[in-house]
Amino acid sequence: MRVPLSWLREFVDVPDDVETVARTLAECGFAVEEIDGEVIDFEVTANRPDCMSIHGIAREAAAAFRLPRRPAAGADTAGSKREAGGARLPVSIGDAGCGRYAVALADVNVAPSPDGLAKRLLAAGIRPINNIVDITNYVMIELGHPMHAFDAARLTGPEIRVRRARPGEMLKTLDGQDRTLDETMLVIADRDRAVAVAGVMGGAASEVSSATGQVALESAWFLPASVRATSRRLGLKTEASMRFERGADPGAPARALARALALIEQIGAGRAVGPIVDVFPRPIERAPVTLDRTRLAGLLGTEVPDADVERILTALEFKMSKTPTGWQAAVPSFRVDVARDADLVEEVGRHYGFDRVPATFPELRTVPQPSAPGVARGRMLRRLLCGAGLQEAVTFTFIDEAAAGAFAGAGGLVPMRNPLTEKFAVLRPSLLPGLLDSAVHNVRRGTHDVRLFEMGAVFSPKGERTRLGWMMTGTRGAHWSGTGGAIDFSDVKGIAELLAAATGAVLDVSRADDLPWVVPGRSARLTFDGGEAGWIGQIAPGLVQSRGLDAGDVIFGGELDVDLLTAAGTTGVRPIDPLPRHPAIVRDLSLIVDDRLPAADVRGTIRAHAPATLVSVREFDRYQGKGVPEGQVSLSVRLTFRDPDRTLTDAEVQHGIEAIVAALAREHRAQLRGATSPPQE
Repeated sequence: MRVPLSWLREFVDVPDDVETVARTLAECGFAVEEIDGEVIDFEVTANRPDCMSIHGIAREAAAAFRLPRRPAAGADTAGSKREAGGARLPVSIGDAGCGRYAVALADVNVAPSPDGLAKRLLAAGIRPINNIVDITNYVMIELGHPMHAFDAARLTGPEIRVRRARPGEMLKTLDGQDRTLDETMLVIADRDRAVAVAGVMGGAASEVSSATGQVALESAWFLPASVRATSRRLGLKTEASMRFERGADPGAPARALARALALIEQIGAGRAVGPIVDVFPRPIERAPVTLDRTRLAGLLGTEVPDADVERILTALEFKMSKTPTGWQAAVPSFRVDVARDADLVEEVGRHYGFDRVPATFPELRTVPQPSAPGVARGRMLRRLLCGAGLQEAVTFTFIDEAAAGAFAGAGGLVPMRNPLTEKFAVLRPSLLPGLLDSAVHNVRRGTHDVRLFEMGAVFSPKGERTRLGWMMTGTRGAHWSGTGGAIDFSDVKGIAELLAAATGAVLDVSRADDLPWVVPGRSARLTFDGGEAGWIGQIAPGLVQSRGLDAGDVIFGGELDVDLLTAAGTTGVRPIDPLPRHPAIVRDLSLIVDDRLPAADVRGTIRAHAPATLVSVREFDRYQGKGVPEGQVSLSVRLTFRDPDRTLTDAEVQHGIEAIVAALAREHRAQLRGATSPPQE
C-alpha cells in the first residue's frame, strides 16, 4: 500500500519527517517495504483489509501519535438523503453473494483529471485515465472501498441486476480479453447481458469514454469467498478484487459513493441527478467482544493501565463501555479480523508497545504432550541422512502437470480444482520432480557435487503417503580408502541400506525395468517383508536433458515409503551383537554368469545353499571385456564365514564353497573362474 505523506496529512497531522512516520507505524506492526521520497510503501497483511487505504493508515497513525483524525470531505451518508426527485436506476439483488449494492446517476463531462488528483494517483501507483474513472480509483485508495462507473446510456433497461452468470456467458472485460463465465461467478448485469464481473473488473461494453454524458456510479459489498473464487477461476487479479476477497467494509458503500459524488462536483466534472439507491437487504450486525483485565494481562504478559486501553481502542474506532471486570467493545464493520478478546489484546499490545512487555518465561501448568511417533521418526531419518553427507531440500507440493506425469506411473495424478497457476496444477505423485529440479538448479550454477534429500507427502488417487526421496550427482570426493570416482548405482543403494539398517528393516532389491523415469539395467525395486516400498536408479537422460543439462550429466535417485519402512522395521529395543571372539575365513569367487542376471538372484542362491556359518555376501567387482564371452559378465563376490563358538577349519569352509558353486551352476549355469584366498581377517 503506497501512502503519500501529503495525502495522509489531510486526515491526521503526522510529522513532516517521512522517516519518523514510517518508523512509528513499523513499531505498531506495519512492515515498511520502501520509502520513495515522501511515499511510504507498506506491506499490509491479508487479515488487515481496513489498512489498504489512506484512511485506514491514518486511523493507525492517529492512534500511534495520539492525534485527532479528520474524516474525508463528503464521505458521509448525507449523500443518500438527496431529494426524492430526479433519475433513479432500479436495482435488484438476486444472489446472496452480494450483501449490499448502492448506485447513483450523475451527469458528467469526461475529460483529463486535474493535475493534483492525477499526481496523487501516480504517487499511489495508479495510472490516471479520465476524471470519472480516476475519481473511482481515488476513492478506493482514500477510503479503501472499490467502486465502478458505467456509461448509463449503454445499459439496457436501464437497470442493474446482480445475479450469477449463465453457463458459457461471454464478457469482454476492460483489459480487452473475452472471458467465458460460468454459473459459479457473480456478475453485474443490465436487462439483457452481463456488464461486469462482480468485485473483479468491469466490462468493455459499458466503459466510460469521452462520449459519455451520464454515468452510473456503483459501490457494493460482495462476499469475500465469491470474489476470491471468481478471481482465481478467471486468473484475474485487480486492485478491487484484492480488497473484496480480503473483506471489504459492508458499511462503506454509501459513504464511498457520497465521497465520489462530492469529488465530481468539487472538480467540476458534473453533478448528481438523483438520490443514492442503497439496497441493503440484510444489514450485518457484529456481536460485541468482551475484554477482561485479567485476560488482557495474562495474554499480553503485563498490566496495561485502563486509560491506555480505552485510549487505544477508542482511537481505533471501537466503541467502548465499561464492565465490572473490564470492557465491552462494539466492533466496527471494517475490522473483519476482530472476533474475540485475543484480537483486542493484540490491538492494545501493538499500540501500547510490545517492547514494554517484560521478558519472562511462561508458567507451565501441564506436562507437555509427547510428540507424535512420526515426528521422532522424521528427526531420526533426517539426522541420519545429514550425517551421511546429504542436505535437506524443501520443494513445492503443487507442481506442473507435465513434470508430475513423468513420475506418476500407473497410479495417475491428483489435479487441483482451482490452481493458482499452471505450474501448480497437480499434487506431486513423487518427491523426485522437485528434487530433480533442485539438483539441476545447483548443477547449472556450478555446484556439480549435489546430494539432496526430502521427506514429505506424495499423493495419488488412492490417498496420501509419506515418502523419503534422495538424489545424487557428481563425485564421491576424496576418501582415506582411495575409493573415489563418480556417483553410481551403489551410492544410492547404500543410502537405502543405511535407512533400512537404522530402522531394523530387512531390505530386498529386485530388478526394475518397467519404471519409465529410470534407466533399465541401472535401477531396482526396494521391498520390505514382501511389500514394495520404493526404487533406486539412474534418472532417465531424457528427463535430465529436458531441464537443460547435457546428455553426459548423470543423476541417480531413490525413493522409499517411510510408513512401510518403519512398519517393516523392528520395534522396541534392537539387539546389538557383541564383537566376534573367533576369526573369520574369507573366500572370493569369480563367476561367469549371464549379463542379464540380477546380482540379487546370485546372492539369494548363495544364501539358500550356504552353511549357517556364512555371515556376509558382498559383490565387489563386475567385469565385461577381454576374456569374458559375449553376453556374459564376470561377477566377483566375497563370502565371509564365521562360527560364534569356535574357529572354523579350511575343510569346513571348502565344503560350503563346493555346495555353493554347485548350486550356482545348477540354477544359473554359472562357471567358476577361480577361487582365491585373501588375507584372513
